[in-house]
Amino acid sequence: MAALRRRGRKVASAKVGPDFIDPGYHALATGRPARNLDPWMSGPEAIRPLAARAAAGADILVVEGVMGLFDGAADRTASSSAEVARRLGAAVVLVVDASSMSQSVAALVHGYRSWDPALELAGVILNRVGSDSHEAMLRESLAAGSGAAGGAPVVEVLGVLRRHDELAWRSRHLGLLPIAEDPGGVRASIDRLAAVIETGCDVDRIESAAAAASPCVVPAPAGPAFAGRARVAVAAGPAFSFAYPDNLEAFAAAGAEVVFFDPCSDEALPLGTQAVVAGGGFPEVFAEALSANRPMLESIGAHHRRGGVLWAECGGLLWLAQCLDGWPMAGVVDTAARLTDRRVLGYRSAETVGTTPLGPAGTTFRGHEFHYSATDPPGAALRLAGRHGASTTGFASPRLLASYIHVHLGAAPALAEAFVRTAAAARP
Repeated sequence: MAALRRRGRKVASAKVGPDFIDPGYHALATGRPARNLDPWMSGPEAIRPLAARAAAGADILVVEGVMGLFDGAADRTASSSAEVARRLGAAVVLVVDASSMSQSVAALVHGYRSWDPALELAGVILNRVGSDSHEAMLRESLAAGSGAAGGAPVVEVLGVLRRHDELAWRSRHLGLLPIAEDPGGVRASIDRLAAVIETGCDVDRIESAAAAASPCVVPAPAGPAFAGRARVAVAAGPAFSFAYPDNLEAFAAAGAEVVFFDPCSDEALPLGTQAVVAGGGFPEVFAEALSANRPMLESIGAHHRRGGVLWAECGGLLWLAQCLDGWPMAGVVDTAARLTDRRVLGYRSAETVGTTPLGPAGTTFRGHEFHYSATDPPGAALRLAGRHGASTTGFASPRLLASYIHVHLGAAPALAEAFVRTAAAARP
C-alpha cells in the first residue's frame, strides 16, 4: 500500500474480517480510512457495496486477507479471504513464509491454486527468504512445476522479501499494537517496509494483475435514513482506538454530529453531547490514567444519570464498570472487570432481552468478540449464540447498551437509525 502510494497512486484498503488494528496501519500507509469486509457480520451480499465504498475515488483497492486464504468462520459460513476475492473478482497475491522450505514451496502453492481453480491466483510473494541460494532454490522449484501440475510453472513469483529483523512489528495479546500508541514509530516502520517492497517486489506486475481483474458493477450501498439531529461523542485516543469507519459514517448519515473525546486526557464530554459511543481498545493498559481522570469519570456518570445515551463495546464496557483490575472506573455499570489469561474469541448472533438504544426487546444483530478480560457479574442483557452454544451477557436499559460485542453497521442501517433516534430524543 505504501509502495503504491509512493508511486503517486490513490490507494484504498480493506481488511477481511472484524479486526480493528490492521486497518489502522493501512490508514497510515494509504492516507485514508481503511474498511472491513466481513461476510459473516455484514452478510455476503454487502461485500461488493462495502468494497465500492472503500474504493471510491481510488486508483486501486488492496484487500488484506485474514488467517490463511481459505480460513473463515468456525461454523463454515462463507467468510474467508478467498470468498471475498471471488465476490469482488479480485486477483489474489499469495504471501508464503518460505523461511523453512525449498522444493516444498511448489507443492504448497500448487495446493492453494488447485483447491479452488475458479480463484484467480495472480502470483506469489516469497517472504522471509534467507539468502541468494535459498531464493534460487525456491524460484527453481516454482518454475519447474510438478507432476500434479503437468510440468508447467506453478505460479509467477511477484516478489521476494528477505528476513529483516527491523520489520518485525510489535505485538500484544490481541495482535499488533494500535498505532495510537506510537504513530511516529509505526509510520517510520511503514516507510522502511515500502522501500523493501519497492526493491524486492515487481510492483508494476502487481498493479497489472489488479488492473486485469474482472470488472465489478456494484449498486450504491444502502445507508441509514435520517433519524433525527443528535450530538454523538465517540471515545478516542490511545485507550479507545477501535472504531469502524462505516459505523461513524452510518451515525452521520442517520443525522448525528459525530465528535471525539479522549477519556484519558479530556476532563468532560463535549458540550451538548446526547449520546456516547465507547468502543474497543486497550483500557487495561491505560487503567491508571483512566482512573486518575476523575473529572471525566464524573462527567460520564452525570451524563448517564441525566438520561444521556450510552453504547459501550468491549473496552468501553470495562471503562463503564465499577473497577478494572482494582482501579476505580466510571461505575455506570454494576460489575467489576479484570484481566484474565483466558481468550474469548468468535462471532456471535445476539438478541436483546429488553429495550436498548438499538431497539425493542427481540432486536437481533451479529457481532464479534475478542478479549482477555471478564466482568463479574457478566450481565444478562443479550442472548448470544456461537459455535460453542448459547450464553447471556451484557448490561442494558432503554438508554444503555454495554457488552463485549463489536457490531459493524455498514450493512445494518436500521441499528444506526435506532441509535441516533434514541440519542435525538435525549436531553441530558
